[in-house]
Amino acid sequence: MKNIIHDFHTFLEVQLKHGKLPGLPSQIKMAPKPVTEGADTRELEAPSSADASSVLILLFPNSEGRLELVLTLRSSNINHGGQLSFPGGRSEKGESEIETALREAKEEIDINREDVNIAGLLSKLYVAHSDNYVTPVVGFLDYVPELTLNPDEVEEAFSVEVESLLVKENLTVENWDLRKSATYKVPYWDVHRVPLWGATAMILSEFLELYEAYKQQNSSIK
Repeated sequence: MKNIIHDFHTFLEVQLKHGKLPGLPSQIKMAPKPVTEGADTRELEAPSSADASSVLILLFPNSEGRLELVLTLRSSNINHGGQLSFPGGRSEKGESEIETALREAKEEIDINREDVNIAGLLSKLYVAHSDNYVTPVVGFLDYVPELTLNPDEVEEAFSVEVESLLVKENLTVENWDLRKSATYKVPYWDVHRVPLWGATAMILSEFLELYEAYKQQNSSIK
């Protein structure tokens, strides 16, 4: 099997260097959509007051050479507690997007920043609920990491094969009562006891579109 870490990293670097990102049209595919008439629609434009944040899409090869990514279940006492997310959080003064993502990954799951090879940044996403303007950072490890949890921020950390997120049976759509008891049609990945939905799913949607483009160029990937 080809070295998927090296090859996909190179593919992403080229795509990101030339600004070839799927962007909002891809992200919005996984956004909750209102069913109740008059229900709030998603705010897409970030106000100048929004806090800058970053998340790390951390990838590594498993023992079979397949690509996996890391997800966390946030502790109940913090923002978006009890939800699945990528390691990440708000930027500190003077930090770049990459510095924020690496610092948060170190704080939350003890990933050494020196070990992470950065491919680049995906499209920003505004999360109105927390007033965060989130930059996804894609990084690679060349080994299977040991995930050591900071219980103040993370209740659980685990990884999923990227390919499993392309399996239609793992993608579900249900009607949920969300904001102000309005009903929304919510797409999510059923890969954990907690649904993978919302902003994390929207970020992941763009990432997976890039991964599928990579697969089309490398038909041997299964």
